[in-house]
Amino acid sequence: MSTLTSSDGLAGVPTAPEPLKRKDFISDQEVRWCPGCGDYSILAAFQQILPSLGIRRENTVVVSGIGCSSRLPYYMNTYGIHSIHGRALTLATGLAMTRPDLAVFVVTGDGDALSIGANHLVHALRRNMNITVLLFNNRIYGLTKGQYSPTSEVGQVTKSSPMGSVDQPLNPVSLALGAEATFVARALDSDKAGLEATLSAAAKHRGASLVEIYQNCSVFNDAAFEELKGPGSAESLIRLEEGKPIVFGTDNHLGVVSDPGGGVRVAEVSEVGSDAVLVHDPHTADPSRAFALSRLTDQGVIRRAPVGIFRDVERPSYDDQVRAQVNLAEQGQGRGDDAPLEKLLLGPDTWQVVYPRATRRPTV
Repeated sequence: MSTLTSSDGLAGVPTAPEPLKRKDFISDQEVRWCPGCGDYSILAAFQQILPSLGIRRENTVVVSGIGCSSRLPYYMNTYGIHSIHGRALTLATGLAMTRPDLAVFVVTGDGDALSIGANHLVHALRRNMNITVLLFNNRIYGLTKGQYSPTSEVGQVTKSSPMGSVDQPLNPVSLALGAEATFVARALDSDKAGLEATLSAAAKHRGASLVEIYQNCSVFNDAAFEELKGPGSAESLIRLEEGKPIVFGTDNHLGVVSDPGGGVRVAEVSEVGSDAVLVHDPHTADPSRAFALSRLTDQGVIRRAPVGIFRDVERPSYDDQVRAQVNLAEQGQGRGDDAPLEKLLLGPDTWQVVYPRATRRPTV
């Protein structure tokens, strides 16, 4: 059985004996989401890119938590785990640690990952686990019928916020960059080409990859991202492309430039000049510029959002480093030449607890 030998995120995963197609990754289960749900297009894109990765279906695992998005493993002809609320990252961490022959994907939502599961998400990204996280963001709790979520906007009226939410929403991309994730991206459910390209790049990255996917909930939060999809999307959608100036709008009249305050801002190219427009480089080690770009989301009178790959840098993955330490210990090289694994486990600080033999009390 051959394996992928490249240095990317799929290194060590067995290759498929023959080329696969999208239909090979489609299960026999009926897909059951609401009509118009963005999950359909995300599922189709995910199934579309998997054959191009060249990995075996039986070495592909999709882990989910709880939520509408978390039904996705049922529809994949791969191994899958529909786990418990907010804990998908913990299961994925265990798999990545113990099974380097697996390609591990996590499918989660803005409630599952950013509320009860936020702690696990932050630490999986910080540790740089070799997993790929698909975070479906519809800015609402869909499965439980329309409560506001950690990404819902201030003032959003929902079943649990009838007078409007007063919570400050989380920005998943900013959060991931703050946790030093080595691959962070954003895509739209309706942008087939962009979504597939982003998912493919995330899967091939060695380390923690997070892709936030703006996903429409047609029942409880319909048209939440209409500004990025409708006729006026040219003025709102900022596409990040490596090595290209960050320009957008009709005839690219708008550009992203440095701000004196340390961040970035949108300006008319005709006013600042084309030389002032930033050229996107996701491979910059310092995440400050990527973070600044993430803060353009929903700022200003016109709702805007950058999409594409914000950051893509190399750093040793946690699971690779732990396995390397275990191998050294097994070879007697953990703390010196005379430190086999048994000695490390027993160590110099073991205690032996001796219980006195019980004596029977004499009877009268």
